[in-house]
Amino acid sequence: MTLLIGALTIGLILSFLALGVFISFRIFNFPDITADGSFPLGAAITATLLVMGINPILATFAGFCGGLLAGTLTGILHTKFNIHGLLSGILVMTALYSVNLHVMGKSNVPLLSETTLATYAEQLGNTVWGSAQDLNIAGWEVSVRDASTLFCTLGVIVVMGLVIHAFFRTNIGTAMRATGDNPQMIRALGVNVGTMITLGLALSNGLIALSGALLAQFQGFADVQMGIGMIVLGLASVIIGEALVGTQNVGLTIVGAIMGSVLFLLLVAIALRWGLNPNDLKLITAIFVFLALVLPSLLSKLRSKKPRVVHA
Repeated sequence: MTLLIGALTIGLILSFLALGVFISFRIFNFPDITADGSFPLGAAITATLLVMGINPILATFAGFCGGLLAGTLTGILHTKFNIHGLLSGILVMTALYSVNLHVMGKSNVPLLSETTLATYAEQLGNTVWGSAQDLNIAGWEVSVRDASTLFCTLGVIVVMGLVIHAFFRTNIGTAMRATGDNPQMIRALGVNVGTMITLGLALSNGLIALSGALLAQFQGFADVQMGIGMIVLGLASVIIGEALVGTQNVGLTIVGAIMGSVLFLLLVAIALRWGLNPNDLKLITAIFVFLALVLPSLLSKLRSKKPRVVHA
């Protein structure tokens, strides 16, 4: 049960990563690799501030702002210096590795003895349930910390999903979506395409850095290597979500990205439960992404090949 609760919580935390990847890859069709650098950047900034005694909410917000700056830099390199989008992301991601080391001062910052948002969630859980003892849920013993962190994370991601959905229905959000769909048309309407792309990448990497900041507080440490492969995980979540709910509606796509992240982590947890060697985790991740990419098209081809019944 502890493994399941942990997988659900991490899946919800990484939903912020999935939403960020959704904005860059799906809204703007921008292959942004900055995520592998902005994810640990959010964790590094937050962890360093927590060790200094800064309030966890302010420290987490600072990590989010760090992601905003990283995404803005990628957007500027692409729009102002005419550097290819993929290369812009690679340049920023590479530079952020050294930035993260300078921010933390070392490769790993432990947070087990620091007050974090997970500590706040545990305190809230103790207040709600009136006890610091383990809870009995359907015959399973679950710690108050794990249960309260899960519910608090669920509440935050629901609110964030609603905010993002409302944002994309505003004038700026609509302009961003139109920029990804038809940049020539939106340019003819007098909208600065470069500004829209930069704002979108900033928001995308802000959410990704927020995911890193939350994960560091949940796991109890920040590490300079924790961003490796995160772009693949985020893209897999988006693809799985699209396979579940489709791509016709922005609101459903946002819900699908969240569902895809949770489902993906549950699949990984089940694989580990069945004895998967942790050394094979990245290989399994790649296989999951491959299946998520290939299966929808294969299923559609199979449906199209079904013989049609002609009624006399």
